[in-house]
Amino acid sequence: MTRKIEERLAHLERVVEELNEVVANQAGEIDALTRRVAMLMAREAEREADGSGGVVIGDERPPHY
Repeated sequence: MTRKIEERLAHLERVVEELNEVVANQAGEIDALTRRVAMLMAREAEREADGSGGVVIGDERPPHY
């Protein structure tokens, strides 16, 4: 019985370590994506402030036509 419990404990410890690695990797990816989104939002805010961020909707012609 003790051996079976030790085997299950070893398995659970390995699973926890693997999950911890996955979570750590995902946290790094989330941080990188958060920085990219912030950069894109700042860039878009600058473009809107400059007035060059217009979007063509439907059949509207852009102003340079």
